[in-house]
Amino acid sequence: MSSRPRAAWPLVAVFTAGYLASYLLPTLVGRLSVYLGLSTAQAGLVGSALLLSSASAGFSLAGRVETYGPCRPARAGLILCAVGYGCAALAGSVPLVVTGAVIGGFGSGTATAVAAAGIAAQRDPHRTSSLGLLSVSATAGALYLTVPHLGGGHRLPFASIALVALLAWPATSRLGGSAPSGPAVPAAGRLPHRRSGLVLAGGMLVWSMAQNALWGVSSRIGVVQVGLSEVTIGAVFAAALGAGLLGVMGAGVLGSKLGRAVPIGVGTAVIAGSIVLSSSAGSLRSFATGEILWNTVYPVVLSYLIGLAASLDVRGRWAVLAGSASSVGVACGPVLGSVLSEEAGYAGMGLILGAATLLVAVPVTAVALHTGGRPLVPGSVRRRGGAPAALLAVTTGAVPGAVPKVGAPEQAVTEISIPALRRRRLGRSAFRTAGPAGGQSNAYASTSDK
Repeated sequence: MSSRPRAAWPLVAVFTAGYLASYLLPTLVGRLSVYLGLSTAQAGLVGSALLLSSASAGFSLAGRVETYGPCRPARAGLILCAVGYGCAALAGSVPLVVTGAVIGGFGSGTATAVAAAGIAAQRDPHRTSSLGLLSVSATAGALYLTVPHLGGGHRLPFASIALVALLAWPATSRLGGSAPSGPAVPAAGRLPHRRSGLVLAGGMLVWSMAQNALWGVSSRIGVVQVGLSEVTIGAVFAAALGAGLLGVMGAGVLGSKLGRAVPIGVGTAVIAGSIVLSSSAGSLRSFATGEILWNTVYPVVLSYLIGLAASLDVRGRWAVLAGSASSVGVACGPVLGSVLSEEAGYAGMGLILGAATLLVAVPVTAVALHTGGRPLVPGSVRRRGGAPAALLAVTTGAVPGAVPKVGAPEQAVTEISIPALRRRRLGRSAFRTAGPAGGQSNAYASTSDK
């Protein structure tokens, strides 16, 4: 998606509508278990089916958002969200609820794919992704504070997601109605940075799986291992959610001052330690510290991972693929957490998840270092992939051969000054001399004729 939207807020609105279901997953799964008579495992499978449907939509749309244009798939995704989650809210039988959740999940994945492709086309993808995470965190936080007091069984959480999708509908008119065309759109072809993109997508899958494996059993750790009441655990989670909002705002303020590698590497190491601390907690203090620290750093690292994926391809294909891989990890996380906690205990589960998180930090941080080249001065060719500057030079009548190929290494441009020749008669002729690096240096001199 190469055409830049006029403002970031339409992307933020669509991102919020698409991402909200995964944030409300604990409430969805819990209420399905309580009010529809499902076991914990069965309710978890419904949540996993929702997220896997969302991931399948992302994989299907990777590289195709630019073809269809952002408006139509965004509207289709929001319609599927409203219809699917609305039907799940109105249905009273398990098969209809599952069907509605799967349809709504596909809509969520479609909306998220459009938003991810649009974020990749922004001048500052990290800033836009931080705004999106801040918006969805605030929306989910408001719902977590109000839904428990309103009752409504399993219906209210599903209806809330459907309502947010309808509220985001007007924003789609600001995304653009057709596929972009013209010389400014890079030609379709192979994915750039294929090795780095695959490593990042695989890393985000494992990273998300580890996070949600702990999230899926955090409540049981508090009740069984620490001996806390549900009220106390709810207060800890509310504090952790508030800390997450502060973390997202901090990431937006920090921006690219430290690059991407440092926040991703250091943040992931802090997350690994928080996982171990929370899972091995024996008191309220250690449990609350681990949960709050984890929820503070988690959205910060996630915002940089989204920005990193967006930077790998201006058309947003890696952003969509990495986001879909993350959704697969989110879907599989609760199952993994349940199995590990039963086999190794909560403390053993934390050690395994913490070690896996540290291991995945190494290749993901390496990708951030490898693809962290910054653009040069305006109008120059980027260090890795000079499509924008090359296309600009081609459309402004540059001398053939003077434009570096896409992906060519950066070359220095040297100016050569030529002393003026003795003027014998009036008249000037302009000529150009090429520098040794292929850059053009203009010099004007008078020529003499007898």
